[in-house]
Amino acid sequence: MITNDIWLIAGLGNPEAKYNGTRHNAGFAALDSLAAKWGIQVSKAKFQGLWGQGEADGHKVCLLKPLTYMNLSGDSIAPMAAFFKIPPAHVIVLCDDITQPPGKLRIRPSGSAGGHNGLKSIIARLGTDQFPRIRIGVGAKPRPDYDLADWVLGRLPEADAKALADRSDDIAAAARLIMDGRLPEAQNKYNR
Repeated sequence: MITNDIWLIAGLGNPEAKYNGTRHNAGFAALDSLAAKWGIQVSKAKFQGLWGQGEADGHKVCLLKPLTYMNLSGDSIAPMAAFFKIPPAHVIVLCDDITQPPGKLRIRPSGSAGGHNGLKSIIARLGTDQFPRIRIGVGAKPRPDYDLADWVLGRLPEADAKALADRSDDIAAAARLIMDGRLPEAQNKYNR
């Protein structure tokens, strides 16, 4: 039984301005949208990231943008979760997903990294894969031999960026359902 009703929502991305608008920064963009919706300033520097604290629909939330670069996301998330005594089941990760078309959401209660280096790092640092994640579709590589790093670090075309932005309300609603203990409902509603 979890008695600590505080949630950590982390949006994954890379910190330098040159990565703004890239596929790999879909998690940062989603977190910025949540922060704006919930009136939370993500501006405090600690835990190798930028973070802010507030409330969303009766839940205490910490929003975090790890500034460690994607492959070391866990080095930011795990210390923050430990500091606030937030169990993995209360850590929601927002990240890009190249296996889904742009804007398609894939909500999962747990699971493997599925080749995502940010999730790999978080699983390694938390010592478990038992944390919810909202994966945001950014589209697949145009052909099998296309370099994966070039693809995820490439800028989203305008139509794809709009498809992601158009899901910001759904991401917020899904996060609320997860915090309310209704993750299966979030899956049924938004994994379409």
